[in-house]
Amino acid sequence: MLMSSGKTSGKPLMLAQVSRLRFRHLQFLDILGKTRNLRLTAEQMYITQSAATKMLMDIEEMLEARLFDRLPRDMQPNELGLFTLRYAHSALDGHRKFVDEFSNLKLGGHGHLSIGAISGAAAHLLIAAVAELQRLRPLLVVKVLEQSSDQLIVWLAERKIDVMIGRFTDESQRDQFHYENLTGEGLQITAGVHHPLRGPNARGLRELSNWPWILYPTSTALRKVSDDIFRSTGLSLTSGIVETPSFLFALELMQSTTMLSLQPAALVDKYVRRGLLTRIAAELPNRIPDFGLITLQGEPPSTAVLAFMDVIRNMADHEAEAALAEKAMPGARPKPRGRTSSRC
Repeated sequence: MLMSSGKTSGKPLMLAQVSRLRFRHLQFLDILGKTRNLRLTAEQMYITQSAATKMLMDIEEMLEARLFDRLPRDMQPNELGLFTLRYAHSALDGHRKFVDEFSNLKLGGHGHLSIGAISGAAAHLLIAAVAELQRLRPLLVVKVLEQSSDQLIVWLAERKIDVMIGRFTDESQRDQFHYENLTGEGLQITAGVHHPLRGPNARGLRELSNWPWILYPTSTALRKVSDDIFRSTGLSLTSGIVETPSFLFALELMQSTTMLSLQPAALVDKYVRRGLLTRIAAELPNRIPDFGLITLQGEPPSTAVLAFMDVIRNMADHEAEAALAEKAMPGARPKPRGRTSSRC
């Protein structure tokens, strides 16, 4: 029996109770979560308002918990309601993805793949991997989203992307996601080409702390590194800070001001070579964490994800071998690997 307003059954939810939820129930919850109105929900589902009211009561009875507070003007989900709405939305997304993928494969396609990636060395590696993946699976539809790791991990949890290339931003994430290391990346302080600090002489952190800086948001791994660099020496930035996750915005700002920025070396190299930015020489610890492939725990990856992971894993191994060979003998590079056979 449904508990009175604000109360729930003290018994734990059983799997058999959840199995009674039908696809129609999930659709109803998803729409009600968006409209917060029974009349509008009924209209969108082409049912009467009384039928919508009964459906909500049936759902709450199945779960033995009240999910919404009935207010004069709308329906407000409580804590259990919000949790249930997230489940319904995720389940419907899974259904839609299944239908799209199944239809695509049935018609002879190779499915869809959504990849989230950080910038820097990861982007350089990703470009090569996507190019090779397109050669191997020309009918595969690939979507690439670039963002910081803290946002990508949210998208992965919400199943908006299938796989991400990035870093954990909190140790607790290791319980929910699987991580496979790919490689690390160097760091470089950069500025506009006419910056007063340009030149071969290495600058100390105390001098650098007196200039304005462009920094990544506080939740990113790169920001944690920059904060640690100055904090470890007892210094703090004193001349103004602009926070942005956008490298293109940082690029424009560096070119038009005297601001400094700590950036992944692989990201800024081509801009330095083209004369758009300059490196600021400094003794800088290379302590940014490695990045890798991150997927959801407990969910077997699709064939498209497995193919992508295999390709980028090989790319990362080759890059590592090339770097070791160049360090051991400048100018020497390992012979390129032969391309793997085409896969369906």
